[in-house]
Amino acid sequence: MSEYLTAIFNTVTASYDIPTLLASTAVSLALGLLIAVSYRLRNRYSKSFIKTIALLPLVVSMIILLVNGNLGAGVAVAGAFSLVKFRSVQGTAREILALFIAMTTGISCGMGFYLYGTIFVLSTIAADLFIDFSKLGESKKGERLLKITIPEGLNYTDAFKDIFEKYLKAYNVLEIKTMGLGSMFKLTYEIELSEEGREKEFIDNLRCRNGNLEILLAQKTHLLNEL
Repeated sequence: MSEYLTAIFNTVTASYDIPTLLASTAVSLALGLLIAVSYRLRNRYSKSFIKTIALLPLVVSMIILLVNGNLGAGVAVAGAFSLVKFRSVQGTAREILALFIAMTTGISCGMGFYLYGTIFVLSTIAADLFIDFSKLGESKKGERLLKITIPEGLNYTDAFKDIFEKYLKAYNVLEIKTMGLGSMFKLTYEIELSEEGREKEFIDNLRCRNGNLEILLAQKTHLLNEL
């Protein structure tokens, strides 16, 4: 009986020694804190999310150490992660990117690639800072997203054509959505203002046309970052 217990124990026990475990813990935790500090400098955040980013590499590295080539443990971990996925709220693109960076860092530390993990974190932070402070990916100065709610009886195809031609350089319909059991429509446009500073005048003209229903005019990046 003792032989079977010994065999089972040897099967599920990782072969890493204590110094390796301590090194993996220290490096993954340090890199996780670095990722959290970098994310905190340039984004809106909650304390719980910053804590998640800081500790996630440590958690993932420990999982990798525990699995250590054990097929049964790997399947169990995959099943646990699949359950967590369905209990998670979808985040913004930047939050998802930060989570993937933290998970990749944890995997590299768990597998013993400390130098690779450090280079990966530093390079991703440098690339992120470069993109943030450069004009790469920025929308044009006058670009906005416009959402207009209109009553069912208003023909949305040409209802605002003359107003758009007066105030806009270009516009494009992104989405048409019914609301209130079909009694209203919500139109989403991608627009480019011909002249900034006339937003209120532009919105006032739209309000007269849509019966003073809801209108939203926002920076393009402000709404797209929430997707």
